[in-house]
Amino acid sequence: MWKPRKTPSEPPRNLLDLKPSRRLEWEVIDEERVALLVPRFTHPFWVKHLVPRLKKPFMRVKLDPYGSLLWTQCDGSATVEEIGLRMKERFGDGVEPLYERMGAFIARLAHEKWLELG
Repeated sequence: MWKPRKTPSEPPRNLLDLKPSRRLEWEVIDEERVALLVPRFTHPFWVKHLVPRLKKPFMRVKLDPYGSLLWTQCDGSATVEEIGLRMKERFGDGVEPLYERMGAFIARLAHEKWLELG
């Protein structure tokens, strides 16, 4: 199957050099976990007409301790490599394979547009 070639001016990006930043509001559940506040509706019509009538305009996505630490570190100033080192320091070998797991999690958050990779 034919695949289009990337433009030559677009160099490949290294995940470890990216500086992720949060695009959602969040709240602390306990000392190790956070919950992301995901809007129930994003379409302008529903936001204007339906959201003001809702008791809970946000869904809460609760993260595990690993995801919570990663989320709190995504402030746009730390690289993925630095965040990985902090996770390794805090959780030890329990996070291995560290960068594969982080890559999958960050890719999912970026796909949902909850995280911006800069």
